[in-house]
Amino acid sequence: MTISIDLNAEGARDALRRATPTEKPSLIGLTRAELGEALVGAGIVPERQAKMRAQQLWHWMYVRGVSDFAHMFNISKDLRAELDKHFTVARPEIVEEQISSDGTRKWLFRFPPRGAGRPVEIETVYIPEEGRGTLCISSQVGCTLTCSFCHTGTQKLVRNLTTEEILAQLLTARDRLGDFPDRDTPDGAIVPAEGRKVSNIVMMGMGEPLYNFEAVKKALLIASDGDGLSLSKRRITLSTSGVVPEIARTGEEIGVMLAISLHATNDDLRDLLVPINKKFPLKDLIAACKAYPGLSNAKRITFEYVMLKDVNDSLDDAKALVKLLKGIPAKINLIPFNPWPGTNYQCSDWETIEKFADYINNAGYASPIRTPRGRDILAACGQLKSESERMRKVDRLALEAMMIAGHGEA
Repeated sequence: MTISIDLNAEGARDALRRATPTEKPSLIGLTRAELGEALVGAGIVPERQAKMRAQQLWHWMYVRGVSDFAHMFNISKDLRAELDKHFTVARPEIVEEQISSDGTRKWLFRFPPRGAGRPVEIETVYIPEEGRGTLCISSQVGCTLTCSFCHTGTQKLVRNLTTEEILAQLLTARDRLGDFPDRDTPDGAIVPAEGRKVSNIVMMGMGEPLYNFEAVKKALLIASDGDGLSLSKRRITLSTSGVVPEIARTGEEIGVMLAISLHATNDDLRDLLVPINKKFPLKDLIAACKAYPGLSNAKRITFEYVMLKDVNDSLDDAKALVKLLKGIPAKINLIPFNPWPGTNYQCSDWETIEKFADYINNAGYASPIRTPRGRDILAACGQLKSESERMRKVDRLALEAMMIAGHGEA
């Protein structure tokens, strides 16, 4: 049964919201050097202490997961008061939390205005699986790419997310899942990274990560820092629709796993499904993949391929896919199309998907069929969209009820 937490109920919103929006700058998302500079610039600590204080804050924010200076117990009370006066480490507001019948969780976050803007909302999804837990993180509010099969792409781009806002999704998810050590846990007894509920992150939420390269880069380097959040780069995947000029930089400067939203094997069809292909056609995309730094059988590229009935799911398409990816160490994720209101596409028949997968497997490529997750709360691949831009709530609830009843399933 789907659970949706009503944040209009008395006390519910206060329980989830860590702090009201504030004009104070956040320390989340700063490098250690930037932390030190911020403290010195605010006149809180002398320059000779900056490095030490920055390391203390880093530990509290990213190892302990503390979101209130008052809980940083090895820092003096006076310094904590000064930190609170000038800065914040608070989490964003959680507008809504939904829990799917399959355990998938989806959060709708609201971030405060930036400059002359207005508050914005984004969605983040957590998918628990045996032996791992994956957090799907957004990089933009909306999207510029208008991929024709993607619900998220129907929301216009509002703005890029900051490094702080990208990291806040990971920090808040860990809060909600109990993934940080208790406040009184001794330093030597902190839960190891491999025991965490969030073991993997994927930049596959709202937006195109490589159109927000610098903020995404900074966030992922902090997430993979061994003295903080400590996620292995082998467990971080960045998914792009094909922003070719930034692909090499991703490997060189971030060093995470790469996924490509492919979905078609020829330019004519990909121009329709993934319009960025008109700017960066398949020959350029494939060349960039073959040259991806560190590419090997141990560091394969994942190619995402959504299965659309009578569009890209024939045996000839499977043959063309194998030919296109020849010479690239790769895994091919087949994604049953997830329905959303107003779409003209249908999911391929299950028998067709299995035949497609069998051909690719026999050609030597791992080709798992992704099990649809979180469909009943519109949390599945391609379904994310801010509540402020979504259908009327009554229509959404009707759709969810329909899907729970079994309609709309592949």
